[in-house]
Amino acid sequence: MMAYENYEHLLFEKKDNLGIITVNRPEVRNALNTKCWIELRTIFEEIKLDNEVRVVIITGAGGKAFVAGADIGMLQAKTPIEQLMATGTDTLNAIEWSPKVVIAAIDGVAFGGGCELAMAADIRVATKKSKFGQLEINLGIIPSAGGTQRLPRLIGLAKAKELIVTGDVIDAEEALRLGLVNHMVENSEDLLPFCKNLAARIINKSPIAVQLAKTSVNFGMNTDIYSGFHFERLAQGFAFTTEDKMEGTTAFLEKRPAVFKGK
Repeated sequence: MMAYENYEHLLFEKKDNLGIITVNRPEVRNALNTKCWIELRTIFEEIKLDNEVRVVIITGAGGKAFVAGADIGMLQAKTPIEQLMATGTDTLNAIEWSPKVVIAAIDGVAFGGGCELAMAADIRVATKKSKFGQLEINLGIIPSAGGTQRLPRLIGLAKAKELIVTGDVIDAEEALRLGLVNHMVENSEDLLPFCKNLAARIINKSPIAVQLAKTSVNFGMNTDIYSGFHFERLAQGFAFTTEDKMEGTTAFLEKRPAVFKGK
């Protein structure tokens, strides 16, 4: 069993192959300082090696914010050289390319780095009161943890440019319409149950197939389609070597639920 270290700004719980990370700085609406970015990167590196975790939910404490953005005091003091170290970018890349499926459970505002954190997840679920925006332009800077790259890929070039250069805020209904979020629930108390139900549906599948599917999609979105076809074929070839493939096909023919073991 993995022994997770004690984190200053994160809470972590694990049960039934599900890991739940909570950004726990409600006094500043879960704003991300450098320590938060580093802790998020570290916990995802630990989760990567934990075969007991198949799906991760990431959320924010307090009910007012998923993550309100970066710590502005930190940004003001940050030097150009420190910015070029790309701590946030590296963390979100680790989340996006995690072998586990990541669900962002968003209750409240997801601004700046919070919106970027949500976009690094595979699936986003928001409450109706949630709001989204890349507000960096109001500070004389730009989104720099992947916002200028992930937002156009999720909602299209024209609308992404508009949101980035205006700093406009959109509500959850607009985010759902644009495809920024996958699902919207009415109330805060509905959020985690909905996400846990979604996670359970994924956990019941072959963890090897889920990882191969996620990686194939990610790879294909970052290369030309013919390279994507080639990667997909290789990934499927590997899937055909697994016990899970034999279990899945046998269970189908025997008309029973498959029991996948990740082998």
